[in-house]
Amino acid sequence: MLKIGILSDSHGYIPPQLYDFFKNCDEIWHAGDWGDMQTYLQLKSFKPLKTVWGNIDDKDLRMEMPEYTIFNVEELSVLIMHIGGYPGKYTNRCSELIKANRPDIMVCGHSHILKVMRDKKYGLMHFNPGACGKKGFHSLCTAIRLEIDGKIMRNLEVWEMPKQITINELDFS
Repeated sequence: MLKIGILSDSHGYIPPQLYDFFKNCDEIWHAGDWGDMQTYLQLKSFKPLKTVWGNIDDKDLRMEMPEYTIFNVEELSVLIMHIGGYPGKYTNRCSELIKANRPDIMVCGHSHILKVMRDKKYGLMHFNPGACGKKGFHSLCTAIRLEIDGKIMRNLEVWEMPKQITINELDFS
């Protein structure tokens, strides 16, 4: 059994409280839009990391990680990409990857909107952890934690914090 932390759209900042939320995770998946190399290196030194680059990430980050990644965890296959859409409204590239690889789990970011949905058409679970960083239109910073045991996903938990608290913490520290 593995405990997985999932986040996206850090845009150069990961709230310190999120490290506490992920402290018992075995690995972390980040679905792109890191914002800067320092944020990536900090999270990479914290836990084993699976990640992709996002549309705001510069050439240095794009050289460190792929546009998308497909891998197995326990008995499930996973696809991570930054701009993927969601069930019924996947991007063309995401649809191609899903059809070719038939993942059990699809993780994306970009929208800054937390979504956890079952895709009945492709038989997969879709996760968008929303945005954990302080930049963007979202009012809540969000992330996900869950357990994977063989073919079973369970104990999904959502972390959320008002973005204003995150900004205020930065302003006064």
